[in-house]
Amino acid sequence: MVKKVLPLSLIVALRFFGLFIVLSVLSQYAKDLPGGNAFLAGVALGGYALTQAVLQVPFGVMSDKIGRKKTILFGLLLFAAGSVVAALADNIYILLLGRFLQGAGAIGSVVTAMIADHVREDQRAHAMAVMGMTIAMSFAAAMIIGPVMAGVFSVSSLFWLTAALSLSALVILFTAVPEPPKIVHHYSEEEAKIKHVFKDKDLVRMYITFLFHSGTMAIAFFIIPIVMKEKFDMTTMDYWKVYLPAVFFGILAMAPAAIFGEKYSKGKEVFLASIGFIVASFLLMGFSNSFVWFAVGATFFFIGFNMFEPLLQSFVAKFAKVHQKGAALGVANTFAYVGVFLGGAIGGWIYGHYNAEGVTVFVVILSVFWALWIIGMRNPGLRANLFLDFDSYDKSKLQGLKTLDGVTDFYVNETEGLIVIKYDAEEVSEAHIESFLKEEGAKK
Repeated sequence: MVKKVLPLSLIVALRFFGLFIVLSVLSQYAKDLPGGNAFLAGVALGGYALTQAVLQVPFGVMSDKIGRKKTILFGLLLFAAGSVVAALADNIYILLLGRFLQGAGAIGSVVTAMIADHVREDQRAHAMAVMGMTIAMSFAAAMIIGPVMAGVFSVSSLFWLTAALSLSALVILFTAVPEPPKIVHHYSEEEAKIKHVFKDKDLVRMYITFLFHSGTMAIAFFIIPIVMKEKFDMTTMDYWKVYLPAVFFGILAMAPAAIFGEKYSKGKEVFLASIGFIVASFLLMGFSNSFVWFAVGATFFFIGFNMFEPLLQSFVAKFAKVHQKGAALGVANTFAYVGVFLGGAIGGWIYGHYNAEGVTVFVVILSVFWALWIIGMRNPGLRANLFLDFDSYDKSKLQGLKTLDGVTDFYVNETEGLIVIKYDAEEVSEAHIESFLKEEGAKK
């Protein structure tokens, strides 16, 4: 499983490294460019999220139709082109163009869908944890390397490095990533329309959770550097002293979250515990005058934030039908990037009027609604999967599964010779599904 997932995870990690590496230095650099001001510097910092939000769904849908690899190739080339434009920028508007182009390479949901193609659903949380850990490590490395490299060379050198890493990701894509299995699914043209990814109430709950999750992330990354500089008089070169241990403990929290969320079907409980860590983190960061307690708060945030990581994408893929995975993950990631914009904008406005304490109160209130939203979600563990040997069952009866109560989706993995059936464990049993498809049942 790791052999299939790691190359794709590296592609995502290289791409995110390119986005993360400029976070701590870009705003001041953009403000000092010809034509720059504080507002445009803010747009340059978060501008990639706009094109990401707009293009996540189109990229997901395109990957369902023309294939994952071709879509990832196109996205990486766009990201590399945007990095080159940003590196060559001699005014704020060229830099903005580069940042928007970087975001246009919206391959996050496509890579996640490709991982879902390769990995059986009972192993998917582990696969997502591998991807999440590579992203977290890329973030930790970016927080340390970015300020140092920009100080020694220049900010434009960070964009050149990003372009080079994007091309390296292309090499990984075509040399180390296996072709996805050939899957035959059974659905009508009407069922393939994008509107159907909004019909499952639990999928919609996951979309809103993506929004909350990314919104609090944006608020945290807005407030943490400001408090470090203004309250504790830290320089950019010292930020790693807070980020590195926070990321380290955040990574450690991912494995138990994945185990409890998937193996023990405690996804809702993990989500609620994560929200509790996030609330505690903002209370410490917003109200504490002690640097030690502030650093503990930042660590709590990364723990709470990262506990979501191995489960979010997995649960969307679990709830979505096989022919909707790319589109559903695209919608989820669109909500995530919208959350980045809203979190940054709202957090910045509240901080300007009510300081860090006001931001904390807002996050606490938001988290109450978030927890109530999670409580209303059905336990993802009820969405079970049945893997049947292709040659042991009557394939002519597959269409009849559509009329079987409790069966939510089914498809044939021809590469591995499997019939894969997704069902609600509260409504139908494995034994009933198997008896329905038995060859001897068809002969009677």
